[in-house]
Amino acid sequence: MHLIKAVIALSLAAAGASALAADAAERRFIRAGMGEGEVLFRIGKPDHEAFVRIVKGQAEEKTWTYFPHPQDRQTLTILTLRAGVVSTIERKIAR
Repeated sequence: MHLIKAVIALSLAAAGASALAADAAERRFIRAGMGEGEVLFRIGKPDHEAFVRIVKGQAEEKTWTYFPHPQDRQTLTILTLRAGVVSTIERKIAR
């Protein structure tokens, strides 16, 4: 029984580590013109979301911030989305 639990725990840890690595690697492939859904699928939910402009009858504008990742501890990624589409990508070195 302990062996089965150990194997399951190791499998989950390996899957989690590969998911983290994939997230960090995928951030550099985000491009202007991508839809909000594709970004969520590729790199997941943002660590912080801020609305820049919400005016009735105009396109919504917001920023998604992804904090440095354990696999890439220096890069802060900020995406600006306008009407649900990535308009700008900013990558900053955070120390």
